[in-house]
Amino acid sequence: MTLLKLDVFSVRNIHSASIQPSPGINLIIGANASGKSALLEAIFILGRARSFRSNHLKQAICFDQSQMIIAAQHRQPNGSETRLGVQVDAKQCEIRIDQESRQKADLAYTLPVQLIHPKSYQLLDAGPQNRREFLDWGIFNHKRQFLPAWRKFSKALQQRNALLKTRQIKQLSAWDKELVEYGVLVNEFRQDYIQLLQPEFLQMAGQFLDTTQIEMRFNCGWDDKQPLEQILRSDFEKDLRYGYTHSGPHRADFLTYLNTRLAKDFLSRGQQKLLVLALLLSQVSLLNNQAQNNCCILIDDLAAELDTENRSKLLKYLAGTGCQVFMTSTELTNFGDLSLIDNYKVFHVEQGYIKQL
Repeated sequence: MTLLKLDVFSVRNIHSASIQPSPGINLIIGANASGKSALLEAIFILGRARSFRSNHLKQAICFDQSQMIIAAQHRQPNGSETRLGVQVDAKQCEIRIDQESRQKADLAYTLPVQLIHPKSYQLLDAGPQNRREFLDWGIFNHKRQFLPAWRKFSKALQQRNALLKTRQIKQLSAWDKELVEYGVLVNEFRQDYIQLLQPEFLQMAGQFLDTTQIEMRFNCGWDDKQPLEQILRSDFEKDLRYGYTHSGPHRADFLTYLNTRLAKDFLSRGQQKLLVLALLLSQVSLLNNQAQNNCCILIDDLAAELDTENRSKLLKYLAGTGCQVFMTSTELTNFGDLSLIDNYKVFHVEQGYIKQL
């Protein structure tokens, strides 16, 4: 997967920019608030049809414009070329692949994007929703059957909660059946994925943290010694009293342990960042190995995340992945020893204008 040409119009302070990135490493430098993160945001939107900086896509539109457009010429792993485009205005987000209107899922399958940025450490210490999203993005790219199962489970959960709130208990049994059927399926996908991810994570943790005494423990969201159907029956009075479903895959989580101790309580902040880096890169590695679909990696503000030694480790590792990488920092020297890599380009961003150096 490679972006051959990228065009960005009216994203944050980038009014108009066109670049031809390297298929390997792309280093983006510039002062704070120059537009570096906006460039990464544009690529992220092109892959996920959402922003990592705002809850609503329209908030990324340049303040004096009515719409933004991000387009790219894109080479697939099989060598074929496609054209991707996302156009966003105040009312809608239009997605096109080779001039045909498509859905968000089509875009995400075509351009898998993994983001590493200063808030990534929240994967460890924020709520479980972040970790569920992390898992589900990986499963989404690994198993095409996951998305329809997840959608049907989510619909059943939404309907069940609505009935609980309005105390319409006569219709609950039908939605309980749907919730159990697809909830069990979603849980199986997650458990299988954790099993696949664990060895990749161990290898990555050994590279960045110099330890393999690390473990991921998955909690499916209910007491898995009992069937989900039985759990729903035993929780019925509590669910009815509070108006929502207490147990199920929507409560799933995973925790990371180092030497049998909870990693977030044991590691320093710097080590936590390395652990999250290992998690995110292990997911990329698994995607590349299983699907033969190289992921586009975005790393925002590298110097804030890693010390000099680990920056060098990361740069050397990324150069060998075959992935296309976009990394930002204020100074070129922050990237470390560039003699470690061969195929790279440097772009300078100033007040929203981008030029290749």
